Amino acid sequence: MPELLILCLEFFKTGLFAVGGGLATLPFLMTMQQTYGWFSAADLANMIAVSESTPGPIGVNMATYVGFAHGGIVSALVSTLSLVFPSVVIICLIAGVLEKFQKNKPVQDAFAVIRPAVTGLIAAAGLSVARIALLHEGQSGLGMFNWVAIALFAVIFAATQWKPLKKLHPVVFIAAGAVFGVLLSM
Repeated sequence: MPELLILCLEFFKTGLFAVGGGLATLPFLMTMQQTYGWFSAADLANMIAVSESTPGPIGVNMATYVGFAHGGIVSALVSTLSLVFPSVVIICLIAGVLEKFQKNKPVQDAFAVIRPAVTGLIAAAGLSVARIALLHEGQSGLGMFNWVAIALFAVIFAATQWKPLKKLHPVVFIAAGAVFGVLLSM
């Protein structure tokens, strides 16, 4: 099967089944990374950092990044449109019956069951990203810890808890983390 078609199908599947927002795409991206090798685990961590610090939905940013990294502008367009297409179709289909759909007891019950599952998927993806960002794979002892990343995490976390800074918009902390992360990795 041609690579572009595989890219299209993978991101279509991700867009169709990643319920819960951009972070819910992470398990799908991890599977793509392991199955196709289009990007490394470190690339995935970098994609998440870039997607979190740029405007727009994280899933769309990541689809565009993966597509572009894999095959340039055409692949970026295909992966992004493939990710978004299922949502657009579903939204168009349910728009007419939204009011009735929202008050439907079985639908409310279904979402009550889906929300914890999505939370679990996002938590698992978050732990995987934390492992990639904070640990050096293949090392043991104290050398296995990425001390620079751990220190940066601790400082940013402490800053978000400090009362004078607590009122700042989260984008300030994301930008600060991005700037310091780049500076410290040089």
